[in-house]
Amino acid sequence: MMDRITHAPLAYENEPFLSSPDGRILRILSEYAEPLARFRREQIQDTVVFFGSARVHSHDAADANLAALKPPEPQLTHDQREMLRQQALTARDMAHYYEDARRLAFLLSQWSSQIPARRRRFVVTTGGGPGIMEAANRGAHEAGAKTIGLNIHLPMEQMPNPYITPALNFEFHYFFMRKFWFAYLSKALVIFPGGFGTMDELFEILTLAQTEKLAKKILVVIYGSEYWNQLINFQTMIDCGTIAPQDLELFKMVDSPEQGFEFLREGLTRFHLEPEPKRKFAVPEIAKTNP
Repeated sequence: MMDRITHAPLAYENEPFLSSPDGRILRILSEYAEPLARFRREQIQDTVVFFGSARVHSHDAADANLAALKPPEPQLTHDQREMLRQQALTARDMAHYYEDARRLAFLLSQWSSQIPARRRRFVVTTGGGPGIMEAANRGAHEAGAKTIGLNIHLPMEQMPNPYITPALNFEFHYFFMRKFWFAYLSKALVIFPGGFGTMDELFEILTLAQTEKLAKKILVVIYGSEYWNQLINFQTMIDCGTIAPQDLELFKMVDSPEQGFEFLREGLTRFHLEPEPKRKFAVPEIAKTNP
């Protein structure tokens, strides 16, 4: 007697298939379609993205870390204790960037929340983790605005910070899909001191702007001339002919939250809030059915 054959699982409920190489295209599409549905549901039209180091602490956290080092650890050598002390002192010096990111995100969110619009404009968005990301989400949260976190699985540092709006807390597997959502809705980038990831995002957008591959105007703010001028000599690029002098007009270097906010407010108003005939760039909207 033949055994009775049970129903095979539906393809979209077949977890081994969905997790297999053959199901990769569906996983990629999910990281497009699911965020798109949430952005539409939360009425997010566009964003301002903050990038910066995950390792920059608030003033309070930096002071607490420095104070914790005062009783010398007996198991450490003198050189080890001195290295930890220098790291703590550097972290305290860098803490003002956390507070500045928090302040700038607060000012921007306070202003954008008052814009009369059917959908939410210029929503502060970060990579969702600690450091500068936490500071920007925190400032927007303190202004009473919604704020977005685009998290990703990393071997260290990356846990969602508590200031992200819960309905706008995302988790990505694919870096390139996360990058897509950073760029697709963004009308401005604010680049605080950071490492490889921060520089990656900065130069990616500058390259797209330089080569005119953007269908919209994206403002780029680089925050902290003391840090960035030590790290990158843009004049050397000009002198060696690898960029043109006018390429420096693709971004604005600022050194205070108020200076950054005034530049963003003027640029966002000029390029994205004035009547359509005055715009120089096409502005895709998340609400369109064919983005």
